[in-house]
Amino acid sequence: MVGELRYREFRVPLGPGLHAYPDELIRQRVGHDGHPEYQIRWLILRRGDDGDGGSSQVDCKAEHILLWMSNDEIYANCHKMLGEDGQVIGPSQEIAGEAGALDKSVLGEMETDVKALIQRALRQLEECVGTIPPAPLLHTVHVLSAYASIEPLTGVFKDPRVLDLLMHMLSSPDYQIRWSAGRMIQALASHDAGTRTQILLSLSQQEAIEKHLDFDSRCALLALFAQATLSEHPMSFEGIQLPQVPGRLLFSLVKRYLHVTSLLDQLNDSTAEPGAQNSSSPEELSGERDRLELEFSMAMGTLISELVQAMRWDWASSRQGPLARSSCSIFQPQLAEAGRGLPPTRAQPSIRRSRRFRPRSEFASGNTYALYVRETLQPGMRVRMLDDYEEVSAGDEGEFRQSNNGVPPVQVLWESTGRTYWVHWHMLEILGFEEDIEDVVEAEDYHRAVVSGALGIAVPSWRWKPMTELYAVPYVLPEDEDAEESEHLSQAEWWELLFFIKKLDGPDHQEVLQILQENLDGEVLDDEILAELAVPIELAQDLLLALPQRLDDSALRDLLNCRVYRKYGPEALAGQPAYPTLLEAQAQPQESAGKEPPTQYPDTPLRRLMEGCGPPGRTFLDLEHALSSGGPQETEIKPFLLQLQRQPQPFLTLMRSLATPAANKPLHLTVLRILMQLVDFPEAPLLPWHEAMDACMACLRSPDTDREVLQELIFFLHRLASVSRDYAVVLNQLGARDAISKALEKHLGKLELAQELRDMVFKCEKHAHLYRKLTTNILGGCIQMVLGQIEDHRRTHRPINIPFFDVFLRYLCQGSSVEVKEDKCWEKVEVSSNPHRASKLTDRNPKTYWESNGSAGSHYITLHMHRGVLIRQLTLLVAGEDSSYMPARVVVFGGDSPNSLNTELNSVNVMPSASRVVLLENLNRFWPVIQIRIKRCQQGGIDTRIRGLEVLGPKPTFWPVFREQLCRHTRLFYMVRAQAWSQDIAEDRRSLLHLSSRLNGALRQEQNFADRFLPDDEAAQALGKTCWEALVSPLVQNITSPDEDGISPLGWLLDQYLECREAAHNPQSRAAAFSSRVRRLTHLLVHVEPCEAPPPAVAAPRPKGRNRSHDWSSLATRGLPSSIVRNLTRCWGAVVEEQVNNFLTSHWRDDDFVPRYCEHFHNLQKSSSELFGPRAAFLLALHNGCAGGLLKLPFLKAAHVSEQFARHIDQRIQGSRIGGARGMEMLAQLQRCLETVLIFSGLEIATTFEHYYQHYMADRLLSVGSSWLEGAVLEQIGPCFPNRLPQQMLRSLSTSEELQRQFHVYQLQRLDQQLLKLDDTEKKIQGGHEASDKEHKGEKADGPGVAAATGEEDEEEEEDEDLYYEGAMPEVSVLVLSPRCWPIASIRHTLNPRTCLPSYLRGTVNQYSNFYSQSQSYPALERGPQRQLQWTWLGRAELQFGDQTLHVSTVQMWLLLYLNDLKAVSVESLLALSGLSLDMLDQAIGPLTSSRGPLDLEEQKDVPGRVLKIRDASEEPRPRRGNVWLIPPQTYLKAEDEEGRNLEKRRNLLNCLIVRILKAHGDEGLHIDQLVCRVLDAWQKGPCPPRGLVSSLGKGSACGSTDVLSCVLHLLGKGTVRRHDDRPHTLSYAVPVTVMEPHTESLNPGSSGPNPPLTFHTLQIRSRGVPYASCTGTHSFSTFR
Repeated sequence: MVGELRYREFRVPLGPGLHAYPDELIRQRVGHDGHPEYQIRWLILRRGDDGDGGSSQVDCKAEHILLWMSNDEIYANCHKMLGEDGQVIGPSQEIAGEAGALDKSVLGEMETDVKALIQRALRQLEECVGTIPPAPLLHTVHVLSAYASIEPLTGVFKDPRVLDLLMHMLSSPDYQIRWSAGRMIQALASHDAGTRTQILLSLSQQEAIEKHLDFDSRCALLALFAQATLSEHPMSFEGIQLPQVPGRLLFSLVKRYLHVTSLLDQLNDSTAEPGAQNSSSPEELSGERDRLELEFSMAMGTLISELVQAMRWDWASSRQGPLARSSCSIFQPQLAEAGRGLPPTRAQPSIRRSRRFRPRSEFASGNTYALYVRETLQPGMRVRMLDDYEEVSAGDEGEFRQSNNGVPPVQVLWESTGRTYWVHWHMLEILGFEEDIEDVVEAEDYHRAVVSGALGIAVPSWRWKPMTELYAVPYVLPEDEDAEESEHLSQAEWWELLFFIKKLDGPDHQEVLQILQENLDGEVLDDEILAELAVPIELAQDLLLALPQRLDDSALRDLLNCRVYRKYGPEALAGQPAYPTLLEAQAQPQESAGKEPPTQYPDTPLRRLMEGCGPPGRTFLDLEHALSSGGPQETEIKPFLLQLQRQPQPFLTLMRSLATPAANKPLHLTVLRILMQLVDFPEAPLLPWHEAMDACMACLRSPDTDREVLQELIFFLHRLASVSRDYAVVLNQLGARDAISKALEKHLGKLELAQELRDMVFKCEKHAHLYRKLTTNILGGCIQMVLGQIEDHRRTHRPINIPFFDVFLRYLCQGSSVEVKEDKCWEKVEVSSNPHRASKLTDRNPKTYWESNGSAGSHYITLHMHRGVLIRQLTLLVAGEDSSYMPARVVVFGGDSPNSLNTELNSVNVMPSASRVVLLENLNRFWPVIQIRIKRCQQGGIDTRIRGLEVLGPKPTFWPVFREQLCRHTRLFYMVRAQAWSQDIAEDRRSLLHLSSRLNGALRQEQNFADRFLPDDEAAQALGKTCWEALVSPLVQNITSPDEDGISPLGWLLDQYLECREAAHNPQSRAAAFSSRVRRLTHLLVHVEPCEAPPPAVAAPRPKGRNRSHDWSSLATRGLPSSIVRNLTRCWGAVVEEQVNNFLTSHWRDDDFVPRYCEHFHNLQKSSSELFGPRAAFLLALHNGCAGGLLKLPFLKAAHVSEQFARHIDQRIQGSRIGGARGMEMLAQLQRCLETVLIFSGLEIATTFEHYYQHYMADRLLSVGSSWLEGAVLEQIGPCFPNRLPQQMLRSLSTSEELQRQFHVYQLQRLDQQLLKLDDTEKKIQGGHEASDKEHKGEKADGPGVAAATGEEDEEEEEDEDLYYEGAMPEVSVLVLSPRCWPIASIRHTLNPRTCLPSYLRGTVNQYSNFYSQSQSYPALERGPQRQLQWTWLGRAELQFGDQTLHVSTVQMWLLLYLNDLKAVSVESLLALSGLSLDMLDQAIGPLTSSRGPLDLEEQKDVPGRVLKIRDASEEPRPRRGNVWLIPPQTYLKAEDEEGRNLEKRRNLLNCLIVRILKAHGDEGLHIDQLVCRVLDAWQKGPCPPRGLVSSLGKGSACGSTDVLSCVLHLLGKGTVRRHDDRPHTLSYAVPVTVMEPHTESLNPGSSGPNPPLTFHTLQIRSRGVPYASCTGTHSFSTFR
């Protein structure tokens, strides 16, 4: 059932609130590939139109799209149009409802009656002699009309005799017969659209029908056509001013349109349906289809040509369209520099300069120069622009028109834009009049001008793409072109040229065919051969030379605008304009044909007017001479009228002269006299009167028109409307009724025939509405046919061979590149007072305003509008804070000039609370001048303040309508196709490999179409964006969506790519071909994402003043990733995550785990670059995927992985110290590892990684010292350390170095003090014992102080031990280590300097202790509480042992120095003396007792335990010299040991606290900062786990904010904690988890607060002299460094 919405569940989004639904299967055909295709009607419904309630019937006038679909597309999109067997249900052949109600015998009798009535009516028409028809004829026609209303009898009325009858009736002079014919046609057309169209087509194709139809009969047929096409193409052109097309031309357009639609239906039905029987051979069917395609293309070209002329697009657009767009991708957003190339090589320009006037460089200031220009410049002088200003560029030249007090004040007619534009005085250079200008060519000056920017020619910037962008535009690559084809015209070009050949008359047509036969070996050319000819380019150029001489004016304009002429025409090759040359060439044979010399005419206004038209103007002068000779014969005038039909330009110039000023009264009277005489000739109605009728209306409306001219004009218009009522309709459309009424009022009704003309125009109101509707329907139908051809082009990939197809699209896209800005609406803004503040009205700043200065009610703002701009909205911006300055009543006036502002357009009362006041909306008439008058202010104020002025325009164009239709059809076509392709991929993933070629073909098709047919980048970008969103976006969404197994098709393909990546290195393998297809697909999918462009160096200033434009596009957010890239990155991240997870699961225990993981990560990086290029989004997806794989590891596995990475980095840093090739290799391995480790940033694993890295870094710094590499590594992987402990460790080393430098100064000061004391003591000894009694009393009085001094004296003795040491003093460096950043495990063993260090070292240690204690009192060093000092066993030393330099640790140094005094020492005594653990002591003894060490470890009988002694030198095979490294090797931790388990316990405890706290706050949740504080507070002070559990944590009991945040991330990943959507910083408990909450008690029992911070110090010993050796003959150890 037609209209039943059975398939509404299949909806396709077409735009905001728009959906398309498959409604009905219309017809079926066989496509070019031999497969069946089905035409489906898709209904377009807005949101809310598809409710559940209501009727199931569909309004036939609803918007719809007819789309041809294949079997696969219907299967994927319209399942319910398939039968049970999966085949498409064909269109139902419904029998008429009334057929079953009539008996066959009765129906046969009625058919016999109809045939008899038709025969009788034809006989009665032939017998009719008088003007009054006989009554029997009228009765017969009435009965026939009654029979025609019966639908089962429709077939009888298809008899050809019925058409003859209707033709006779329509051409009858009697009105009643014509009216009866109209009723019969309406009765026949009331059944269905097919019958109606067939009747119209049959009638319109009758020969010379226009000669037999009068105005009423033609209107009857036009009304029938309007009714027939009303529901076919419901398209609105609201707001667009359509031209006035007379009925004669409309009827011709209807004929062309019906002919084209008929041929299109024949094309769709020309191929036999599947299974249908057809006796024709395939060759015959193909030939018939080719013939129909040629005929359809020619008919479509004719329709477009006539429609372009009827719409006056050929006259409205003086410039020719470009031959081709710049070839750039229509799917990529264009950047500012995109598409700009270097200018073509050209001759050096001629620099024009003035001989009289001074340049700007001769003036001291810009103000002085501006005054000079203002005083010197005169109207008509030539000027040059010196600076870039909005739409005018530096170097543009123009003519000065006028100046005023506005801002800007100077109006210049610029050659570059073709219109006036206002600029400032100082921006102009005066060239003067033409006699004042000279041309100078100076290479140096020109180059200097270009560099300085004075000429506005900037050196173009090339946007070079890197090699990784080779696949950026994969489908725009030029296809291989056959050399033979490149020498011939394409089929589209040849058919366009053939179109003009077919338009020639008999002799001319034969001459052109003769040219073809001569160049094609005399082959006989019929229509079939002509269509398939391969025409060489040289032959085409010969034809293009011959055609212009044989075409009329309208066809010549079509030829000049067509693509083939612009590409191969003689003017295109010569680079010169074509139109004037061809007109002159066309007129030359006509002049040479006449043997008599041209007649000399007197100098009259008409002659001066016609001289501007060239030779055709002289022809018109001959016509005027013939008309004025008195009683001209029709045979004399007819050739001139035929010539004017061919070349109407002089005739149109004559009529348009009526719009000139009223001072040209003689010319106006002459013109009206000639026109009045022309109207009476039979050929006159064929002239294009309607194209210049607006000039007559301008003369009629002008208040300055002379009464005599006005009377003659009314006589002429009345006569014209009487001859052809079509022009009465045109006058009605132009508003002639109101203009005549105003003229009658002005002249008090004393205008003859004015009232009759007004009544005649008024009676055509209904016909004017019909003409407008017909124009809309024809234009809408042509647009729909054009869209249908574009769809066939997409489906079949066959070229579009329709002539003028690009011309039609160019006119439909006019206005697409014109931005809607305020400076496009007005020319200038003037104000009543304070003109220097007028720019505040348009600066878009609500804080600035224009304030008037004058009496109340005298304030106004005047807008001078650009021609043709219809105001859509005029808004005034005010502010309530202005109080009495705020307007209260505003009146808007309009007029043709500032002196004729008499029409009140609107009056508005402004409320005190208003901020935006809308003054005008949707004007339907253009007003050159708009004036806003402020009649009253709030609270009786005098002056007013206006905050701003906004005008919306400009004049609407066809581009928005066509863009909407083009995008709708494109979106529907490609979304249907995307769904079909997605269905294939869902059924078989291997078909994904063919997606690249499919997309390549579709996108290349759209790219080529845009380059060939679309005129500008905006139209091309709109098509490309729609195509990409409709085709690629759904495909990407479907292929990246996971199936039931959790794997998406694209994810599966990328997995396969990664697996066969190694095998793909062989270019001959199948894996290489497979990988190539995958890469092509991914490159194509990410093509739309533009590369990041560097921001502009200098922002362009916003224009100000009256020309100020208002473009907010720069404020739009840029760089947001599209849904395509989001889906692709999500899919790539999932693939990487699975790959990393599989690798970690399989290899996490391997010894070479880290190198293999780095290699795996490096391969993934290379694969990402190969697949998607260097795009940051996919690199981020790679990192996220790796992070996801790491997050899936259990805690102990993750701790093991982090420990392995920390160990690998430690080994590579230490190995890089070797130097040479091995060291460089270590650095390369380190760099690769660091790139991999960066992924740890922000993950939970970063906490454990920092823990292990801190331990290994501490041992490394203390054993071998710091280097530049440590800082470089931390700079690269710094984000991987949440607590930043390694950075703090390096910072503490820098602080230690600074303290060491200050300590050196402190030592020098103490030495100076001691030496000064010695000098004082010597002086006292030399002074004798003269004051002994007095000194004794002083000592007795200071007794307690002496005791204290004694104590100080003891300390000073220890401190000054090194001052009296006679040997070479060792150099001692102290490292200050803070437990806040250094691992506590490394510094838990303390050193007692009194017992473990020799005297010459104890003094330095004591000195540093005193120095550090004193430094605490200086806040410049470090602020905070007083620190406690403890000395540790950490550090390193260099000892001299004979000829060897031993590099040892501090413990080893103590052992070796201890053996200086003893021959042997037991290990037990060393343990008791040092307080070290046995493991730590054994770790130090091991290297010393190795083969390279100086000690032996023996078991002695008399001494229990092990004994250390110095190895005898005689036992050594050879003396060893140089450096010997005996520092204990690095000890690595194991994550599975107790320390790793303690970290896991701490993590679990923190998780318990977080969950418990969030549970207590319920659904409201807690801010993350508050949560961290509460968890830390509970950890330190509040109730906590049992004592045994806390003690088992040991070193892991410390907790910080980063540890809490790490646990929060872990719980978020597990889903235990969730974020609020509206408040992402708020966390709440999500699901219950089975966590055993430990008992709560204090972690630090008995402590009332945090312990004071501790500072540990480590010795680093260096020497300052010769090595020390003992006096004995045995080897001894001395400190070297």
